[in-house]
Amino acid sequence: MKPSLISATIEARIKGGVRRACLLEGPPGVGKTQVVGQVAKRLGMGFMAVHAPLMQPEDYGMPLPNAQRTAIEFVVPAHKFPMEGTDCPDEGILLLDEVSQANNAEQKILANLIQEREIHGKQLKPGWTIVATGNRMADRAGANRLLSHFRNRLTTYQFEPDLNDWTVWALDAGVKPEVVQFCRFKPNMLHDFDAQREINATPRAWAEGVSPALGTVPDDAEFETFKGDVGEGAAAEFRGFLQIYRRLPSPDAVLLDPKNAEVPKEPAILYAITGAVAHRANRSNADRVIAYLERLPGEFTVMGVRDAIQRDRAITTSPAYTRWCARQDII
Repeated sequence: MKPSLISATIEARIKGGVRRACLLEGPPGVGKTQVVGQVAKRLGMGFMAVHAPLMQPEDYGMPLPNAQRTAIEFVVPAHKFPMEGTDCPDEGILLLDEVSQANNAEQKILANLIQEREIHGKQLKPGWTIVATGNRMADRAGANRLLSHFRNRLTTYQFEPDLNDWTVWALDAGVKPEVVQFCRFKPNMLHDFDAQREINATPRAWAEGVSPALGTVPDDAEFETFKGDVGEGAAAEFRGFLQIYRRLPSPDAVLLDPKNAEVPKEPAILYAITGAVAHRANRSNADRVIAYLERLPGEFTVMGVRDAIQRDRAITTSPAYTRWCARQDII
């Protein structure tokens, strides 16, 4: 399932009162954890994350003598779990992150938490939903086999990267337009994962590795940096695209004379100029942005206008956007 559908599904489960926990299972670096946090934020709920590989069985509760020293009581760390009696919100999502890296002892504790919604007699607040994430054993990401009774207590969704979903997120997150447009030009490079390779191209690697390095590391170190983020093959292809991108006419110059500026014919250059112009868009220059984008092939026009809106939603209130919509029969 693509991320937007998984996000909508989790939201529907919460709103519908489905208590059964779910597991988002998929390869590393595709945004599983991030999607869960976004759902909580969108719903205005609390959000707590437990990173399973770093937990030990005693982290779920420490046996200590009671005040009278007549019995043993388990003290559950309230800052890690939304237990009744704590000051955490009444509703939220408890994320059990990377459960496939948990050992058998921890999986047994988590299985009880998922089924009984309690740890050592301490109950979770009833308004909290449990969502788990994990990699597959085939990904060679340190995943263990999930115990059969543990998996049976979860609804499992297979998480698959999606270019359109990632693009929307990336534009909002400030990922450099060069990276976004390259992934559009070469969609197979967004997530080119092979467990036999040491380094792979993933959505996380493009957003957190390549994008911030652009314009930061020395020119002579760019290829080695990209190779260290996404692997040699993807880095070589991106470097070639980057050379095209950097030879483009200035997007600012294009917008000074949008009706006469050159319109390229090569697909790679079209992707590059579309992203560069859309990245400069705002409400005040929307008329010039749209005037140029309308001279591009249809699919690039629509792509550019959508990207411009994603960057600055105030564009939708501009007369130029209204006129463009009318010409497209959108309004």
